Amino acid sequence: MKERYFTKSKFSLSMECPTKLYYASKPNEYASTKSDDQFLKALAEGGFQIGQLAKCYYRDSNPIDLSDLSNDDAAYKTSELLLRDEVVIFEAVIIHNNLFLRADILVKKNNHFRIIEVKSSSANPNDQPVFMKKRGGILSDWLPYIHDIAFQKLVLQNAFENSTISAYLMLLDKTSTCPTDGLNQKFKISLDTNGRTKIIVSKSLSDEDLSRKLLREFNVDDEINYVYNVEKYKDGMSFDQYVSYIANMHVNSEKVYPIPGKVCAKCEFNSPDSNTLNGFRECWAEACNFKNSDFEKQSILDVWYYTKKDELIHNGIYRPIQLNENDINPKPDNKAGWSRSERQWLQVQKAQNNDQTDCLDKDGLSFKVDKWVYPLHFIDFETAMPAIPLNKDAPPYQPIAFQFSHHVLHQNGKIEHVDQFINNEIGVNPNINFVRTLMLSLNRDSGTIFRYHNHENTYLNFIYREIFNSKDHIEDKEALLDFIKSITQSPSDSIEKWTGDRCMVDLCYLVQRYYYDPATKGSTSIKKVFPAILQRSTFLRDKYTKPIYGATDGISSLNFKNMQWLQNKNGKIIDPYQLLPPLFTDIDITNKDIDLLFPDIEIKGGGAASIAYLRMQFSSMTPIEREALTNALLKYCELDTLAMVMIVEAWLDMLKQT
Repeated sequence: MKERYFTKSKFSLSMECPTKLYYASKPNEYASTKSDDQFLKALAEGGFQIGQLAKCYYRDSNPIDLSDLSNDDAAYKTSELLLRDEVVIFEAVIIHNNLFLRADILVKKNNHFRIIEVKSSSANPNDQPVFMKKRGGILSDWLPYIHDIAFQKLVLQNAFENSTISAYLMLLDKTSTCPTDGLNQKFKISLDTNGRTKIIVSKSLSDEDLSRKLLREFNVDDEINYVYNVEKYKDGMSFDQYVSYIANMHVNSEKVYPIPGKVCAKCEFNSPDSNTLNGFRECWAEACNFKNSDFEKQSILDVWYYTKKDELIHNGIYRPIQLNENDINPKPDNKAGWSRSERQWLQVQKAQNNDQTDCLDKDGLSFKVDKWVYPLHFIDFETAMPAIPLNKDAPPYQPIAFQFSHHVLHQNGKIEHVDQFINNEIGVNPNINFVRTLMLSLNRDSGTIFRYHNHENTYLNFIYREIFNSKDHIEDKEALLDFIKSITQSPSDSIEKWTGDRCMVDLCYLVQRYYYDPATKGSTSIKKVFPAILQRSTFLRDKYTKPIYGATDGISSLNFKNMQWLQNKNGKIIDPYQLLPPLFTDIDITNKDIDLLFPDIEIKGGGAASIAYLRMQFSSMTPIEREALTNALLKYCELDTLAMVMIVEAWLDMLKQT
């Protein structure tokens, strides 16, 4: 591997942004905020476990696994093995000119190859077509995967011109279910002596465990042909022309001229590390003539939920101050509070006027507050979706609700952390006990219940379907189903429709419709709104600068004692989440870094806490480590519901002011 090869991972990066290839090739010069911790990725995505499960389905074919070999040795061994008429190889290495490929599964039979890329995503084989739009083109969610396997097929075809090749994505089958209990416990995640992530497959893995396949091969030759023959890339290049072009740029360490767009908002090379170069800033300085001072101002990337960013950037509009009302076209949507476009225009106006004051629609929020029934309840769930389910007959990515926190705010201002639930048992589905405990906790009165965003509603609907379809005897089945329906809204794809009499109030929705603080830069995430409102509210500062939380005569807490939530550093309030003990004391990574592993927080269910739970399930831990992690999780979740309480406290105080 003395030569500089162009790999499929580098190709995938180039499809996100070709300029990133240059920055990624110089890690000592350009810092990245993206975590490359393979152990954490294995926990977060389940990809390593799925990869090993996929290999198990081929064990009757006498496969040869090259994953432990170096790239050089694997390349030599692959060449040797492909002299056979028939062979199945895991992690085969194919090299053609400057293109390099490690194939998940390569099957050769005479003059025909089957190349199979294993992904931890799930698909429904009954959806026809699975990957293509009905009117042509590849569905955006699947396009990166199709590009990935298209690159692999191209390398293989170039290396073996006289062979025929079929390409497949091997994905979790949404219509399949787990054949046995405890299957996931037979694929443990660990680190070897060299710090590499390994999956330890249990010797007890049986034929019954593999009797019902969770994974299915989907042929994607038609989709690849579309990519090869229809899609166009840089300057009208075909797929193979683009691969050749971008590979040569990478091998020669040449930088592709940047084309800024909305994708820049999530650029991992926009690092706050002042000791390294900043790729994001370099791109915008080159393409948009930005100076250092320009990066301290709001950009068009900050405008909340705005869909025309690419178009405006292409036309040289980079800042909210350059926008006019016609660009946003604010108009009501016949609902209470600000519509999306009205909130966008409010954000733009604040930026244009350099107005740093917050804005609360007092009349609109007061109308909502008057309907609240005390005591007010605030709940937050921590959840996970293990790729290989915990139970027999469960589908892939079985939704697991393993923890909740519950705060109560009384009409007289008294606050209590009244209940919590956590499950840290290995291999046990906690969902029924979770809902049962939640029902007992919330049914003590008829007070209004608050959640933040759709997460809690989504998971309760998951569990509703699980209980409804369960073949096991559940003594309080009807009571549990009635309870879930009473506090939720049915999902859009549900045949049965309902809105519960005590349906949870979405605090995030209230932020979107009635409250805006420029410090959040338009974000409605609680991780942005909470610190901003702490900085803003004199009521919260006066109250929580004292160590009253968990104090004998203060606010009751199940996990804290004499906690002072508002602490200052250099005149600025410290984000309370930074005051929590780390979930991972043996890994040099922050909770923010962990959250970057989850592109879809709504479904994955929550970054750091989800990984912590999966780590307890799928890696070896001592009882002391398990207890420490459990205690840290309890504090983590408790702060989530306390944050919701504080937001409401601040609003109630603002409403009192004239």
